[in-house]
Amino acid sequence: MKLIIDTDPGVDDAMAIFYAAAAPDIELIGLTTIFGNVTTEMATRNALRLVEAAGLEDVPVAQGAQKPLVLPPFPPSADVHGAEGFGDIPAATPKGQPLDEDAADFLIRMAHAHKGELVVCPIGPLTNIAEALQRDPKFADNVKAIVIMGGSLEEGGNITPFAEANIYHDPHAADIVLQAGEKVTLVGLDVTHRILCTPTDFDAMAAQSPELGGMLRDMSHFYIAFYKRMRDFAGCSLHDPAAVIACTDPQHFVRQKVALRVSCDGEDIGATLPDPDSGRAPVQVCMKVDSATVKAQFLKRLALLP
Repeated sequence: MKLIIDTDPGVDDAMAIFYAAAAPDIELIGLTTIFGNVTTEMATRNALRLVEAAGLEDVPVAQGAQKPLVLPPFPPSADVHGAEGFGDIPAATPKGQPLDEDAADFLIRMAHAHKGELVVCPIGPLTNIAEALQRDPKFADNVKAIVIMGGSLEEGGNITPFAEANIYHDPHAADIVLQAGEKVTLVGLDVTHRILCTPTDFDAMAAQSPELGGMLRDMSHFYIAFYKRMRDFAGCSLHDPAAVIACTDPQHFVRQKVALRVSCDGEDIGATLPDPDSGRAPVQVCMKVDSATVKAQFLKRLALLP
């Protein structure tokens, strides 16, 4: 499967990208970067650092939008992912450089070049995807699927009581993307909160994959401490890796078809809301997950890394 991950790395973004690097059924043809967990410039630096660490220097990185479509910029989520995005791991300068082409144009070009084959997996705010849809009316037709880590139907939010963070950070973009209909799948908090990676799991990653698993373990300390402090979780949710796994293994998820809109103002800004009378085509929302199987698959693939 040909895959582009749109990312704001981010601890669980790193987990998702390393999973894609290890998965034999994924051909990672690029990363596009976005603000969210970090600034867009930091996301680009971190994405380049991750592909180099994983031995994927030939995977291009295209830098994306630096602010939401309508709203003013948000501060990065430093209390969740650390000041540089990788928990307590300090910043480092990668050897590579991003493409001259911006994220939306790269997405459009790749969707045209791999018509009907390309899966786009956004695991950050949806600004780049919305811009691709706005620039090219055929973008949604050209891609095979858009599998989003974001939103929820029943679980509520994780940045406000109503909103999941990726949707909240650009609700106007999310509302545009959700109008792409049947090509869109949401892998949101309804399922990702059911899959937990514990400190023991990260120790196992480091034991089996000392270099990259060890990097993830070192990143995880800060991230898990946030989950313990804010939600009293005994680990961290497998948010972004679950979305990547849903791209290749949809059988692990139970989906519900529902037309959605995104609240773009008011107290519930960023909420993904059923809107059956809107005339919008329904999207697929993951509501249940075989959490044990998804987690086991994630850990098994990570063990293949150096």
